[in-house]
Amino acid sequence: MIVNQTAGLTIEQTTLFIEVVDASLRITRPEQFFSWLQGSCQYLIPHEVLICGLQGGPENSMHYEKFISTRYLTDQHFRELTCQDGLLDRVTQSWVRSHRPICLAEGMQPGNFGVYAVPFLERPGFLHEMEVRNVLAHGVSGRDGGVSAFFCFSRLPTQPTATQAYLLELLVPHLHAVLVRVMSGQGAYLIPESSTKSITLREREILHWLHHGKTNWEIASILDISPLTVKNHVQNILRKLNVQNRSHAAVKASQMGLVQL
Repeated sequence: MIVNQTAGLTIEQTTLFIEVVDASLRITRPEQFFSWLQGSCQYLIPHEVLICGLQGGPENSMHYEKFISTRYLTDQHFRELTCQDGLLDRVTQSWVRSHRPICLAEGMQPGNFGVYAVPFLERPGFLHEMEVRNVLAHGVSGRDGGVSAFFCFSRLPTQPTATQAYLLELLVPHLHAVLVRVMSGQGAYLIPESSTKSITLREREILHWLHHGKTNWEIASILDISPLTVKNHVQNILRKLNVQNRSHAAVKASQMGLVQL
């Protein structure tokens, strides 16, 4: 990935971003993910708490995982943050409306600031009571325009900046791929059986080749069918998996166990 220098990143930040992404490609286990978050990732977005949400739990709900390096955010805080109408739910719904990184902090006034949005103002002291303080969040869209995955960094040492919001926007697709890979290997996140059954044998074949980076023309040649037929199958796959593009389909198919790694 080439980072656009006009967005205000320094050469040092650009180099660090590339190094962070490169390191993410080698992550396969939760402990590696946590070490990565606590290592070079801290130079991009310093934080003490990351809460990750993946769509596809019971009744297609969000399944949340936390990665924390502080004793202050307790399991009770986590439950309150991720419950229906909790802070994460409200931040996620705000993101669905704007599709911009979301910032929350004491003293930040609501508004759309281009690179990021501040969707609402919590009552004074609430963010501190919930032990999240400064919050920076962004997500991955599903094909239906909703949310497929969501990442909420909190307990940043200062209010989030526009540069950090831009870096998070660049980082989220890589976070998504890593999290799916890690949780798939641990069996921590289960996709409803009905979703798996809806994928046909032919679609599984095409998913296999999508996972290996093949184009429609190459898949058509391998399976001895027309490129138009492949295109139609791909569109059906995107709709069934509720994703927007081929890359997200390949990642989610791997998570669901529909392709061989």
